[in-house]
Amino acid sequence: MPLAPEYLAMFEQLAQQDPAPPIYELSTEDARALYRGMRPVVAELPVHAHKDLTIAGSQGEIPIRIYTPEGDGPFGILVNFHGGGWVIGDLDTADAICRQMATLASVIVVSVDYRMAPEAPYPAAVIDAYEATQWVADHMNELNGNGKLGVTGESAGGNLAAVVSLKARDTGGPKINFQCLLYPVTDCDLERPSYRDNGEGYILETKTMQWFWDSYCPNPTQRGDAYASPLRAEDLSHLPPALIITAEFDPLRDEGAAYGDALDAAGTEATVLMCEGLVHDFMAMAAVFECAKAPLQTTISALKQHLN
Repeated sequence: MPLAPEYLAMFEQLAQQDPAPPIYELSTEDARALYRGMRPVVAELPVHAHKDLTIAGSQGEIPIRIYTPEGDGPFGILVNFHGGGWVIGDLDTADAICRQMATLASVIVVSVDYRMAPEAPYPAAVIDAYEATQWVADHMNELNGNGKLGVTGESAGGNLAAVVSLKARDTGGPKINFQCLLYPVTDCDLERPSYRDNGEGYILETKTMQWFWDSYCPNPTQRGDAYASPLRAEDLSHLPPALIITAEFDPLRDEGAAYGDALDAAGTEATVLMCEGLVHDFMAMAAVFECAKAPLQTTISALKQHLN
């Protein structure tokens, strides 16, 4: 299927402008600033309440932002890990999707500002993501939770959501009821057909993913670890049910589908929705692009089903 009309128009408009340097040629600081500009806080998006906290982790403090829906509750709780290749992104770049999930699915969303590479390479993000999830489980009653816990994230955040689910199973950690993986990174292999077909010109590029991996996991031998590339885990059984959203024009499309197939083969319930005509990071446009609204509604329906 061709690109969705909204994205086709956006790319045509971008082509008429002076070309910007690719993200992988920027300094880390400039790349982070660029991403914040691409995904600003949209204060007009409704949310009943939100507040910022800092919790204690084993390797330092972890900032979080808690979004609360309208109503008395108790509510299911969803822990969100922002995208950005483990290098860029923060609580603000994930703000819009967190507002939408909290409001539309009527769940409490706890967004986690984990440490990032290159300052804190793998497994720092995994440690922070897991410890924040454990904190949420330990404070379920105080947060007005109903006892059900989910994890979610876009791209690298989807990677962390999958990894936290694995680690919780492996270590007897908190019970996770649902994993919602939005165009996730599941493997370090950059040679799949979706990389060859979509590696240039569609938001996320192959060279950018290489830059992310080089920053996050500078030791190539670690990239095959299950907690870096969950698709390579030896055992994918007894994991939470998963919804995996992928996009047709995304280099990560095939590894997302492969992860769904691997979960299913291991006996773990997994649903893969490949969104035709869409590109990586499309949930950022769900508030304004009609083409992104149906996948968002599918995500919201799944959150309601598993957490409320």
